[in-house]
Amino acid sequence: MRTTSYLPGASADATFRRLYARAADPEASIPGGELTEVIRTELRRASPGTGQPLDRLVGKAADWSTTSAERFRAVADLADHDARRLVVRRAALGWAPLGLASGAWLQWLTSPGTADQPLFLRILRLYASDIGAGHPGAARGDAYLGLLRQLRASENAVPLARLAGEPRIDDTAFRLPALLLLMSRRPGDFCQELVGADLCLRAVGLPPPLALARPELRADWAAIDYSAARDGGPAPTEECHAIADALAGKAPESAARVLAGFAWTLAALRDQAEALHAQLHASLDPGYDMAELMRLRAREGSVYHHQVRIEDRSLSAWLTDCRDDPRPFLDVLARSRLVKPGRSAASLLVTGLVGERGPMFRVFSPDDLTIIRRWIDALPATPGSPAAAVADEPAGTRAAVEGTPDRQRLAVLTDLLEAGAAPGRGPSDLREAYRMLMTRTGGPELRDWSLRYVNGWLARARHRMTPRSVPLPVRWTTEGLRPWLQTQHDRHGVEFEESADIPLPPREAVVDDAVQTALLTLIDGSWLQGFTDYELASSDIGHSLFATYWDELGNGEAALNHPLIYREVLREMDVDLPPTASPEFAAWPGFRDVSFELPVYWLCIGRFPRTFLPEVLGLNLAMELSGVGGSYRRASQALRTYGFSTRFVDIHNTIDNVATGHSAWAADAVDTLMSSLPDSSGAGGRSEVWARVRAGYRSLNPPGGFMARRAARRARIPAGRRWRGTAVASATEEYNGV
Repeated sequence: MRTTSYLPGASADATFRRLYARAADPEASIPGGELTEVIRTELRRASPGTGQPLDRLVGKAADWSTTSAERFRAVADLADHDARRLVVRRAALGWAPLGLASGAWLQWLTSPGTADQPLFLRILRLYASDIGAGHPGAARGDAYLGLLRQLRASENAVPLARLAGEPRIDDTAFRLPALLLLMSRRPGDFCQELVGADLCLRAVGLPPPLALARPELRADWAAIDYSAARDGGPAPTEECHAIADALAGKAPESAARVLAGFAWTLAALRDQAEALHAQLHASLDPGYDMAELMRLRAREGSVYHHQVRIEDRSLSAWLTDCRDDPRPFLDVLARSRLVKPGRSAASLLVTGLVGERGPMFRVFSPDDLTIIRRWIDALPATPGSPAAAVADEPAGTRAAVEGTPDRQRLAVLTDLLEAGAAPGRGPSDLREAYRMLMTRTGGPELRDWSLRYVNGWLARARHRMTPRSVPLPVRWTTEGLRPWLQTQHDRHGVEFEESADIPLPPREAVVDDAVQTALLTLIDGSWLQGFTDYELASSDIGHSLFATYWDELGNGEAALNHPLIYREVLREMDVDLPPTASPEFAAWPGFRDVSFELPVYWLCIGRFPRTFLPEVLGLNLAMELSGVGGSYRRASQALRTYGFSTRFVDIHNTIDNVATGHSAWAADAVDTLMSSLPDSSGAGGRSEVWARVRAGYRSLNPPGGFMARRAARRARIPAGRRWRGTAVASATEEYNGV
């Protein structure tokens, strides 16, 4: 027997798999410093002095995509019926790490500090299209998941981190997406490179390996094709090109970084496609697929077959050797009584052994059995006869598949991730915290500070929380929150009517309230910033939270952006504040220190969308419902009386409505979570989670008394330091420090 196209497997190095899984975590903390320098060095190495205009690079990427697609179609043309189905599945799986994360590299480019900048709003608009804003399961990656499901190859596809354990995907397939996801967690370091990479991927469009799958399968190809517009929107390639031009126009260094991101991505795509093409071409030989199957299954099989002997050696020993090189065992197996060369239907290996009464029942999947049958049928029926001819292996295949140089250079990244970032320092007070939290990144000290601040704030919210201290029902029921929501809206309306005779506050009080509230309104929606994360933004719970965040920022339009609208009102009041992310803003003397407490909580909890999911949902419901039908109308009256624009409060009173607006979405998100939980009082059951939702609701306006604040201070002290919980220790943990 010969396996003429069998390639020895790539190194067992799983660097890129580990990087991929780590970077897929929406709460991932990716260190800067040396790690970012390693990635920058790799980008420069792969794209030395491109010196080409962006338009020319776009053309090169499109031309390469067309040529590469033809090569993949040619592989499919060489395959018989069974082989074609296996080749299509292998192609789809081979591109899955990138396809399932399509667009995820843009997920953190918008932050509280950039949420009012037109360029970043354009990036957010592009990203919103990629994830199908406002609709569950509508991301481009979800369309790719649908493709895998058709092929019955989606077992390990959800969540993204799980894909790193899929043994049928080669390590090389994780290289590009792993690095893109890592870069996405450091948006301040790699903004230009990510936009350049995104433009390259859009210029390529439909992944070339899928050219052989498209004729075979029905799928949402407009979503899988990264260059295709969705829902009648603008052409994403042109939109991304405009963003890249805008970034490149800022400075020569910025332009070079955009070009480097593009050129590096194109080089990586070529390497990845070449490796996958080599695998598909090799798999046309039935012996290649059989050898790969033996390699994957050898470890588990070697445990059970110590007593079975083939040619004076135990089957367990043969299978142990298969993990390095299956070919000798396949030669022995082909000569055994288990196989009738050329006649799979008569071979014991795929008849009696795997039957209902056989010792290997259900050991092999239907696709595994297809691979085994193809291999047997391709064996020469007459001893000494040659095996069926197979197309020659492309030159350079072995190196393309193994890809060892990149692995050796970048293997240090996992060590740097495990080592973590340098500690850095936490904020010295709330003003500094506000400024530091304007970005998505930060060191371990800032993360720890944020976590402790949230825990303290929630302890304050839970302090003496009784059934009457929170408007939410004491228990959640399966009828959901919509009826309760309507009741609350009616109550707001009654309260507004009853306040008609109460004098409006004086002009000075209206202006002062607007100024102090600016710390909140200029980061509108920041408690939901974590739901821009790719897997959360189109999830059953997160899609409406992303849509709410998307609305707060004006759906990518500066004219509708809530922070910018609020700044217009402030200017009418003769208040012209510095840029929100600047040190001057947080230090502005017109803000009172106490006014930073709630906005810092928003910024902190927004970093932990999974850890504090129930609390975020409760906070979001309280926030979206707080002014509808009542206080927004009252505020509108006051603003109008003194000649100020009412646009900001009027917009919120409409988009937050309880029928089709943010309040309704907030209630639906809570109901979606609660209905998915067991009706029990244990950890993770409805009773426990509902208590957390209620605490989150109350956290918008927690009690402010001495005992409540003391509870907050105690909750912020790390467990190992709680022995110091005296009045003196508590005093050192005041809000201006922790």
